[in-house]
Amino acid sequence: MITVENLTKSFPGKEAPVLALREVSIEVSAGALHGVLGAAGAGKSTLARCIALQEKPDRGVVRLDGLNTAGLDGRRLREVRRQLAVLNPAQLHAERTVAGNVAAPLEQLGVDGPQRRSRVGRILDLTGLTRRATQRLSELTEGQRRKVAVGRALAAGPAVLLADDPTAGLEREESGAVLTVLDRARAELGVTVLLATQDGSVVRRVCDEVSVLEEGRLVEQGTVLDLLTDPASQTARTVLPAIETPRGYAARYDRTVDVVLIGFAAVGALLPEAASRFDVELATIGGGLTRVGDTPVAHLRVGVRGQEADGALSWIEDHGAHVSPTPAVPRSVAA
Repeated sequence: MITVENLTKSFPGKEAPVLALREVSIEVSAGALHGVLGAAGAGKSTLARCIALQEKPDRGVVRLDGLNTAGLDGRRLREVRRQLAVLNPAQLHAERTVAGNVAAPLEQLGVDGPQRRSRVGRILDLTGLTRRATQRLSELTEGQRRKVAVGRALAAGPAVLLADDPTAGLEREESGAVLTVLDRARAELGVTVLLATQDGSVVRRVCDEVSVLEEGRLVEQGTVLDLLTDPASQTARTVLPAIETPRGYAARYDRTVDVVLIGFAAVGALLPEAASRFDVELATIGGGLTRVGDTPVAHLRVGVRGQEADGALSWIEDHGAHVSPTPAVPRSVAA
């Protein structure tokens, strides 16, 4: 587990120090894929560098499995840093093959030939690059080069991988391929992945947990699915499908509510079952479906009509849905 306690970090400015992190405290579960979400300048990269022990905070503590890293130096610091890999495509060597780039950290550690080849083979399989083992970087797409960088970072068997905007600038398909590699690293190698990103879809696709930063401050954290049950949370606003209601639809019903449904059973059956049990009409008039990892999630605007509407909505909430009145602000209107 990674525990960050009251981390503050500043950098010199022209007139006054610039605060990059302001009393940030987060917990990253062992074996999780934890997203740090925020706009440019929110402090994501600084937080990642502090956790990687590349930057020293002004105040606060970074603990790795309970170890206070503040007092580490010399040999002990180097030993701990070996457990922390940082994804850095700039470290790749253009003159080396894909396999050669993955092998480079193992060569630096003095790993013998047979063991090195075995490890490189496993990493190439995990990254989906086995068939490209003998190719040079110039023969690869940018997304494939990012996967080589992930392989290089994983080669020495770190406990933690820190990835700062690993999909920035990539097309959707290549972005998904890089995220799949990070997810496999977590699932198959047991690596804890801290992934900093500006892109909410990255959190939606692979993250178990999320911390949201704004101007160096932590504004929310938790598991992604838990935060989605509150549509007012920033994670929900970023990840859930937007709701658009066609003009005039809401007026056909006694009232409208916004509903968040999580999981196969809830998305597939909860509304029809409530309508049948309470003899009410529950009609979807806006919203949509998405997936968070492998879990289906629906964010719907529902038109309600019938005498037992209150009972039906209470029953839905009792079975795990989040139900809230439709916001009073003007609705989005479909073109």
